[in-house]
Amino acid sequence: MDIRGLSCGGSVSRAWTLLRPLMDVTTFVDNFGEYWANQTYLCYEVEVREGDAWAPVEELQDFLRNQGADTPWEPRRHAELRFLDRIPFWPLDRGKQYRLTWYISWSPCPDCVPKLVAFLGENSHVSLRIFAARVYTKIWGYERGLRDLRDAGAQLAIMTLNEHQHCWEKFVDNQGQPFNPRPELEVNIGAQSQKLEDILGNRDN
Repeated sequence: MDIRGLSCGGSVSRAWTLLRPLMDVTTFVDNFGEYWANQTYLCYEVEVREGDAWAPVEELQDFLRNQGADTPWEPRRHAELRFLDRIPFWPLDRGKQYRLTWYISWSPCPDCVPKLVAFLGENSHVSLRIFAARVYTKIWGYERGLRDLRDAGAQLAIMTLNEHQHCWEKFVDNQGQPFNPRPELEVNIGAQSQKLEDILGNRDN
């Protein structure tokens, strides 16, 4: 859907909330839970600074996944870069401050990090918070990539149960069912949080 020219409130926001797709429960559990699915999903929100508070831009909330993962004829493109592809079409006023929040199944890989760092360097009116379900460790240099992203101003953290529940309520077609995590999820959160803390605190590698 082309969202150029949308306002930040009113009936357009309500219509967008009703029309935007929701993630099915199995997809959410498999990718954000403790099952380690080999796919990247990225749920995002945009907020604008209004006085001392952040106000949601309701029509700029959605989720993405890697392109071409299940369809070999499509060009492959990571969810993080697909997100950056959308921003030029959004009505973001450079005279205002915006906060982008990601809830992502894997932390950004080293291939995506330079583009994210460049984006943050070129857009001082935008900040980025990244809550990852787990740390991506499959490509050499992931530790340095995460530190570079942190040094560029991005806030990095592992999703806690609060972030999981937030995604369940906002991005998942939960059919009115409450969020009911398995005990293993808390174990995974603790392990991943320690891993990220160790990476961000280590400047030698």
